[in-house]
Amino acid sequence: MVALGNILIILVVVVFIARRQFQARKLNTERRFWVLPLILGALALRDPHLIDPAHRGAAIGLLLASVVVVLAMGSTWGWTVRIWRESDGAIWVKGTVATVAAWAGLIVLRVGLYGLGSAMHVHQSSSSLLLTLGALLLVRGVVVNWRAHTLDGSQNLRALV
Repeated sequence: MVALGNILIILVVVVFIARRQFQARKLNTERRFWVLPLILGALALRDPHLIDPAHRGAAIGLLLASVVVVLAMGSTWGWTVRIWRESDGAIWVKGTVATVAAWAGLIVLRVGLYGLGSAMHVHQSSSSLLLTLGALLLVRGVVVNWRAHTLDGSQNLRALV
């Protein structure tokens, strides 16, 4: 039943993030962007089946590869977001076409890693998706917040389009 709960959590978080990503919204740089990733990581690490005991080395290798992929893609995602400062000083963010490409690339890479694990007969827990989703959101948040803090009043950073 843990797997079903994890799948529901993953779907809710992905829908929430994807919906918000493409709406222009004010960025609150004081917000604790690390809270949701921390919760997702804690939920993932509570699963005793995070690593397949029958294929320990391969399972750890796949999990590490997944983490590396989402760290790279989270950084890419953070750089594809358009960030600008309005005349009132508020910082705004909005996803771009490149953001869609980053999401698509991440999905392709994740499906590829899942296929590789299946070909190696490694049981892959839904908790690994929770863990990597948390890492993805954390890295994206760090990049976006760092970029927002580097804005000065006259600068308007454009995303990769």
